[in-house]
Amino acid sequence: MASTRNKNTRINYDIEQRNFDLANRYTFNPNSAYGLASNTQLPDVGLNPAQIPLSQLSHNPVNIESYLLGIDSTNLVKPRIYEKPQLKQMDSVRFIDRMPMVMPEPLVIEKDQRPLRK
Repeated sequence: MASTRNKNTRINYDIEQRNFDLANRYTFNPNSAYGLASNTQLPDVGLNPAQIPLSQLSHNPVNIESYLLGIDSTNLVKPRIYEKPQLKQMDSVRFIDRMPMVMPEPLVIEKDQRPLRK
């Protein structure tokens, strides 16, 4: 028996495929909300760094994580070869202009002084 619902029409199929394609484009776009930042930088002073994807921190993140977790460390048939981490240099962003710290030239700390308590 043939289907009598609108779900199986060609137009509904095209609409469903268009919605699926738009959702995939939004989700898998490298610069969307779920993707990578266009310019990844670390904050300078005053803020903690946000969550950064592994691929932005190094060139071989999977090998580093496998080594840290001990994956394949007990393989006696083919022992794991140590790979040197290839870290990426990240720039920093300054949000707050700070005054330079001023230290006296001959810094003398006297041992017989107490702090002032109120």
